[in-house]
Amino acid sequence: MVLKVYVSNLSGNKEVKKRQQRVLMILDSKNIQYDIVDIAEPGKESEKEHMQNKSTSNGGTVSDPEPRHPLPPQIFNEDEYCGDYDAFDMANEIDTLEVFLKLAPADTTAVSSAQIELKQENGEAKEAEKAADAEADGEKPADGASGDANGEASEADKAEKKDDENGEATSENKETTETEGNEKKDENSEEKNNDEDDKDTSENKEADIKGDTKDESSEEKV
Repeated sequence: MVLKVYVSNLSGNKEVKKRQQRVLMILDSKNIQYDIVDIAEPGKESEKEHMQNKSTSNGGTVSDPEPRHPLPPQIFNEDEYCGDYDAFDMANEIDTLEVFLKLAPADTTAVSSAQIELKQENGEAKEAEKAADAEADGEKPADGASGDANGEASEADKAEKKDDENGEATSENKETTETEGNEKKDENSEEKNNDEDDKDTSENKEADIKGDTKDESSEEKV
């Protein structure tokens, strides 16, 4: 059985050219023998018609998602259709390329199916692990929130303590100010009393002097 890859070396679609190159590169890397059928060559009209009539996948691209005729590359095993580029690429990704190309015997197909199931199970297990990790990560913020609440409470306690200290300091300052004011008032009262005593003494002295002067005048008259 001969593997055939239908291509078009004259295609103006860049994506088609890249797909053709990738298919051939993968087949070469896996040492899989194949024949290239270039439907753009002269005299290949029958091969082109065969590809278009037998291909069940249209090989649509981004630039041409719904082509009128199936686009290359299209892969056949003799006259049996295998698939287009998308199917080829998927089989290569899940390691079932030989089954896709109809090169593997029946027992290999069973093994490949088992490998696919195993990969699916591993994928489900990984998804479960991710979900568990996500739940664990979701619980962590709660601890962080508790820590934030404790931090806020501590800050509130500190602020309250500081206000108490400021209040005590203000009370002490007020008492000190009142004491100093009272002492100053006492000093002013004493000074006032002293001034009044001095004034009384001066007046008494002046009265005595006037009395003496009056006595002397009386004596002179006599």
